[in-house]
Amino acid sequence: MLFSSIPFLFYFLPAVLLVYYIVPRRLKNTVLLLFSLFFYGWGEPKYLLFMLISITQGYVFGRLIEKYRPHKGAKLFLAASVLVCLGLLGVCKYADFLLENFNRVTGLSLPLLKIALPIGISFYTFQILSYTVDVYRGTVKAQRNFINLAMYIAMFPQLIAGPIVRYADIEPQLTSRPPKADAIALGTRRFLLGLAKKVLLANTLGELTAIYKASAEPSVLFAWLYAIAFMLHIYFDFSGYSDMAIGLGHLFGFTFPENFSYPYLSASITEFWRRWHISLGTWFRDYVYIPLGGSRVTKPRWLLNLLIVWMATGLWHGAAWTFILWGLLFAALLMVEKMWLLPVLQRNRVWGHLYALFFVLIGFVLFDAADLPAAFQTLRGMFGGAGWPVVTGETLYYAKSYGILLLLGVVGATPILKNLHGKVLQYRPGAAILCVLEPVTVTALLVLCTAFLVDGSFNPFLYFRF
Repeated sequence: MLFSSIPFLFYFLPAVLLVYYIVPRRLKNTVLLLFSLFFYGWGEPKYLLFMLISITQGYVFGRLIEKYRPHKGAKLFLAASVLVCLGLLGVCKYADFLLENFNRVTGLSLPLLKIALPIGISFYTFQILSYTVDVYRGTVKAQRNFINLAMYIAMFPQLIAGPIVRYADIEPQLTSRPPKADAIALGTRRFLLGLAKKVLLANTLGELTAIYKASAEPSVLFAWLYAIAFMLHIYFDFSGYSDMAIGLGHLFGFTFPENFSYPYLSASITEFWRRWHISLGTWFRDYVYIPLGGSRVTKPRWLLNLLIVWMATGLWHGAAWTFILWGLLFAALLMVEKMWLLPVLQRNRVWGHLYALFFVLIGFVLFDAADLPAAFQTLRGMFGGAGWPVVTGETLYYAKSYGILLLLGVVGATPILKNLHGKVLQYRPGAAILCVLEPVTVTALLVLCTAFLVDGSFNPFLYFRF
């Protein structure tokens, strides 16, 4: 079930909010858990089994890790939990990729498992791993209430697309989160703004990327239009979903971490990854990079640590060579920056900004490609190496048709509107006007998004595949 869908907006969400707010406090977690399990099982109920196995082992091993933490047994239980988590993820997500490549190398024809990827498994697996590791480290206590832990892991606002919420960040909120009117208002506004980003911008930009892929008249300009459109599409798609998740969290009394901070303002790849998918970057930093030794090791080992982290980051996004190459590209850029380029970029932010945007754009062409040949074909076409014409009549038609939307996307990817809103609030008349205008605006956005959803059929969500 998508947040940006009629069933969710007008049936599921009103139902869960109604029941959640009328039941006594002691039942709120149970209600949220049951609705979350229904939400997850809406499309494929059989995948609830994978989630329940993951939750149960996390609960059991968390208790055992805490009980034996001063002794070696705790490490064995942690290893068992990690093995179960990564084993389920590996079988579902990577088994066929490994078998396909093994068959290519050996010439054998081992049968593929053909297990469909459970939605959100990468996200909830990382949440369980962070929980058991933190229990082992002693930074949190093991949760004794199974429903509370299950609700934390299965909570529908952040279940299928993040942000990756760590147990330590919301542990106190699991038992005490009295409803506050300002939080509810903030959550509603944040959710509807995220919905508008997803439906009005991301979906429409996604249409342009789909048109390019189906085009029989590729051109150099069309390839660049596609690359820019996808770059904006994935930002509004994912950040819009994160906004909706954070807004929904407020409605239920939770404060989730921010996941994006205007990444396209970055003047280096290092800065970009501090602003893009923040919860994933900090997860890999705290649970992979630092345990490997981080930068406090010899230079060869440090470079190896970066390589491992970015190979893992690429594979986390998908079992394909395009994702691996995408991860290796960013690993190489980060190595170059950290060894000598970063000070130069910091002194020349304009050039650094152009450099960062260029390589992020190239990276997203890899990210979106069906396979490596398709990626290289588009990249060759962008730089005139595929024999395509510079421009065609079809290209000009779509450039004119989507030009205003692309411009809106560029503006929306910056804090211009947010800063303008803040400046208006500084003045009493402006604040009074916004007090009336904001409810009208968010209501209008809901009506407009509903009209788009009823009228249109293009409503994918990229991060479902992760």
